[in-house]
Amino acid sequence: MPGARNAIRDCLRVKPEERVTIITDEVTQEIAAALQAEIEQVGAEHAVFVLERYAPRPLTGMPQVILDDLATSQVSIFCAQTQRGELGSRIEMTAVVNKHRMRHGHMVNITRQIMLEGMRADFLEVDALSQRLVELARMTERVTCRTANGTDYVAELSPNLKWLKTSGIITRDKWGNLPGGEIFTSPFNSNGTFVVDGVVGDYLCQKYGDIQATPLTIEVENNRIRELRCENKELLEEFRAYTSTDENSNRVGEFAVGTNTACTQIIGNILQDEKIPGIHIAFGHPYAEHTGQNWISKTHIDCVGRNFDIWFDDRKVMEAGKFLI
Repeated sequence: MPGARNAIRDCLRVKPEERVTIITDEVTQEIAAALQAEIEQVGAEHAVFVLERYAPRPLTGMPQVILDDLATSQVSIFCAQTQRGELGSRIEMTAVVNKHRMRHGHMVNITRQIMLEGMRADFLEVDALSQRLVELARMTERVTCRTANGTDYVAELSPNLKWLKTSGIITRDKWGNLPGGEIFTSPFNSNGTFVVDGVVGDYLCQKYGDIQATPLTIEVENNRIRELRCENKELLEEFRAYTSTDENSNRVGEFAVGTNTACTQIIGNILQDEKIPGIHIAFGHPYAEHTGQNWISKTHIDCVGRNFDIWFDDRKVMEAGKFLI
């Protein structure tokens, strides 16, 4: 309930005169119920959709009845578990969110543990840190990140590609994941070695969890995957297949810094783990509608590392996973 209260009152700031659409599934109904109870306390009108009642899983598209209802609300929440091949249905949903400039909380693969940890952050504090960082980032030409486990990676930035802040305080300008706590852009270019010793995203996260014992090493050249190495051959081949889906699936679309200081350790769930203070990158869809990038992809997979040293140009902003600003 404290996490739900944070979501409804601090992050989405639901007002009594507004309408809210909640999209959930059978596995996540307990969390949806906590959110619904908080909305009822606020006094806002709302509708709740359990996906399995409207279409078989995995979804081939978001059911039209849900999309139609979304278009009548000012606020929406997606709290459900992902299944393989469902990214397209979520893109259909967020297209409605973007069109109507809704405040949308994206709680993909949310769990009870995340409600008790990352969702209990002081989001005003996270927002203040994120704001300081994004102001620095917008004046930075290159970000260098290194780790003791072998990451040595440089992202080149462009003033034509926007930095965005999704700190958990959600506005009409950009829907955000909950728990929030990151700033991100789409890099103009990037090169180097990125060791994924945390987690990988989408459905692979549920399958493999924390991959610290068998990290995935990614060699990036001119913003594309040049080489992949991993002792877990099944993970290696699944990641390779995922990042070969379309012509831009192997291209770095997102470069992000996690800022949720309530997240202190990898838990094997990308929704929370990508908010841990540090760097994550994603291959595929660059959120072009927000970053201004000039290409798209139908896939998006996040890659999270551990314990970064980070430099914005020549200024060190993180050491061993701890912010210096």
